[in-house]
Amino acid sequence: MVIALLRNPQTLSRLLSSHSSLFLSLLRRRIAERYRETWLGLAWAWIAPLLLLGAYVLVFGVLFSPRIASGAHPDRLADFALMLYAGVLLHGLLADSLTQAPACIVSNSNFVKKVVFPLGLLPLVQVGSATVHLALGLIILVLAAGLLGTGGFQMAMLLLPLTVAPLVLLCCGVSWALAALAVYIRDIGQLSSFLSTLLMFLSPVFFPLAAAPEGMRSVVALGPLAVPIEATRAVLLQGQAPDWGGLAIYSVAALLIALGGLTLFQRSRRGFADVL
Repeated sequence: MVIALLRNPQTLSRLLSSHSSLFLSLLRRRIAERYRETWLGLAWAWIAPLLLLGAYVLVFGVLFSPRIASGAHPDRLADFALMLYAGVLLHGLLADSLTQAPACIVSNSNFVKKVVFPLGLLPLVQVGSATVHLALGLIILVLAAGLLGTGGFQMAMLLLPLTVAPLVLLCCGVSWALAALAVYIRDIGQLSSFLSTLLMFLSPVFFPLAAAPEGMRSVVALGPLAVPIEATRAVLLQGQAPDWGGLAIYSVAALLIALGGLTLFQRSRRGFADVL
């Protein structure tokens, strides 16, 4: 099965290397469209995550602090806010793929009948846009963790790209699959939006994995967000290396999902023009 996937004429690396200029052009256009007709323009890409982080620090570092036990250290409240913010950022990347990918092809039907246009780029552009915004949020998170967290700036923070990259790869596969399926089954968009919300509560977004009920912990650990969220928190907030074994298994699974999603997309695209 893996050999068949690797023989696909347009794997992830080949698709990007052959059309890198077009990909970057579409990515810039998508990011610009998001802030078009706003007064502050692209500045919102920085302002939005700053406001979100400020909200978490305000709520859990100030408003809730009187309700915390008297022995609690104020810095630990900031750590709790940063822990939540890290989970929300990574969930946002997957949520964007689940909610936006189904419309990638359906809303760009004018490209479908252009034989030379690489349709596989459209889901990648959506993931790329979400990844850019995630990167900006993570930069702010690193600075906040260094300035407000109990651990300060630590060398382990340099491992952050390794904890996030597998999730980006998984999102590529999910986006390809959903974009293809939504052409034939329009209900996919509604189902994926519900799944996005469900994953927010079934993944360790608002709590550490260790805090999950013992009977449910193994189930939560199998979710698509558990490994990257826990690994990101380990390197940013605890100054520790991630669980390399778990991260390696997750990375292999993410690669297979990406190749599987691309294969499904390539085989399904033959009928796009007939449906759209």
